[in-house]
Amino acid sequence: MNRRQVGILVFPEVEVLDFCGPFEVFSVARLDEATRRETPSPYDVQLIAEAPGIVRATGGLKVVADHGIADCPPLDMLVVPGGWGVRRELSNDRLIGWIAAQRARTMASVCTGSLLLGKAGYLQGKRATTHWMVLDWMRELFPETKVVDDEHVVEDGDLITSAGISAGVDMALRLVGRDHGEAIARATARYMEYPYPEDNRRRV
Repeated sequence: MNRRQVGILVFPEVEVLDFCGPFEVFSVARLDEATRRETPSPYDVQLIAEAPGIVRATGGLKVVADHGIADCPPLDMLVVPGGWGVRRELSNDRLIGWIAAQRARTMASVCTGSLLLGKAGYLQGKRATTHWMVLDWMRELFPETKVVDDEHVVEDGDLITSAGISAGVDMALRLVGRDHGEAIARATARYMEYPYPEDNRRRV
């Protein structure tokens, strides 16, 4: 199986569900439910941090990154989560430069992670969204972006942005559906006992 290489960025004070939600979806997806225990996910998911080692997420959860940005392998998809730490990382030129240099086929964000994509230049002239509390800030930061405030997940070609926190699960299911069809995405949601999103309306 040619597994898609997925990198999920983590940084100090990253929101836990922002990165764990997509991680769960991609890691439990299977192309054949009948052989779930015998076959791997079609996604190889790895956590990427600015430097290797332990990262302390929101609430104090400690996670260990698989790679630092200096030794990150080529990615098919980069997922950029949000969280309070985004405010610091917006001024982190090294990390923003690395995001800007990515050649992943799909660039995705959860919550305020879209602000990091914007700082790296990916939102110019694009439709995008973020957590409802920072929609106006997003408009101020990126006036050339069409900020969408009534959709849970916003697709603009291979740029996928999503609303706050739990929206990352819906976003990841959408990406599984794009890659492997809706039946696989629905089976993934069912395995997780997660309600499959039947519409794309923002929940708040």
